[in-house]
Amino acid sequence: MTVPLSILDLAPISAGSTAQQALRNTVELAKRAEQWGYHRYWLAEHHFVAVASSSSITLIGLVAANTSRIRVGSAAVQVGHHTSASIVEAFGTIDALYPGRLDLGLGRSGHRRAQFGSEPAHPKGGHPRVDTATGRTEIRDGVVVPPPFDPGRIVDRSRYLAGLRALQQPGAQAPEFADQIDEVRALLAGTYTSADGIPLHAVPGENARVQLWLFGSSGGESAELAGRLGLPFAAAYHVAPGTALDAVDAYRAAFRPSEYLAEPYVVVSADVVVAADDAKAKRLAAGYGHWVYGIRAGTGATEFLAPEAAGPLTPDQLRLVDDRLATQFVGSPDTVVQRLAALQRVTGADELLVTSVTHDHADRLESHRLLAEAWGARAARAA
Repeated sequence: MTVPLSILDLAPISAGSTAQQALRNTVELAKRAEQWGYHRYWLAEHHFVAVASSSSITLIGLVAANTSRIRVGSAAVQVGHHTSASIVEAFGTIDALYPGRLDLGLGRSGHRRAQFGSEPAHPKGGHPRVDTATGRTEIRDGVVVPPPFDPGRIVDRSRYLAGLRALQQPGAQAPEFADQIDEVRALLAGTYTSADGIPLHAVPGENARVQLWLFGSSGGESAELAGRLGLPFAAAYHVAPGTALDAVDAYRAAFRPSEYLAEPYVVVSADVVVAADDAKAKRLAAGYGHWVYGIRAGTGATEFLAPEAAGPLTPDQLRLVDDRLATQFVGSPDTVVQRLAALQRVTGADELLVTSVTHDHADRLESHRLLAEAWGARAARAA
């Protein structure tokens, strides 16, 4: 089965470039994505790192203003950093001008301080502990499924925790994730009442024509909640390849028909780099391991290196990122299409979400163009 393709964009900043240029690149890619037939264009929310999508809702409005048909949304708003009212009012504002095109994706990264503890597990500059996972990498019908990544291996968590503190008012506590999802749903539906029983109405926001999504990377709370509420669900294989398939299974097992959906609807993400041939694609993706290592070492996403500046990773660096390297889809259009088709087949995804990072913007545009053409040709053959 050939399913729709969509794009996830972080507005990455390349080495030697600027956030301003990254934002211009995002708007240009969104325009091209609409021309090339992509179904959705989603923006990620990341803070205090070398990507320009920190104010993702603002960027969603700019992308919507510069396109006319493609669906635009968040992948995902990290609800622990925002009040439910601010989320609904912001999306309601954009929907008032570009109605019926917005996807309101919600994720729980902002609620994860307890998962990482109040202090870093390793001293600054220390070494990750040995991974104690006993599983081996599996190949399931052409799809690489590595052992789950242990968050305890993150070298230095102090920057991550400082970022969490900076994104909340002193003493503020985010509601439980499920409670905040209920608040968002009530504000959209016009049924919200405050803790002291006073009805409040989001203006704009109430009755906005947005599609609500939940995002997750494991078979935990987000997947089960999306299923129980009958919402569409996005599983982050590109971030957590060891647990994303579990997330899909948990979502489907928990699914109950709702006012939103009669049947489960799953999007699965993949990190891709496409070029005219496998060798060129591999060269363009040379900086990816360094980029992921920065994230897992605790410094966060760094500026994406040019191929000639991305030297070999050390053995210690490789051990921290090998699962992500093994599950990045790099190659010619035929190579990547075959791997994406396998991912769709194994997960039963209703849609695939691709993200791509290269140093040169022209190469990223070409990656998405080549993939869209090859995927469209596959769909035409299957018709």
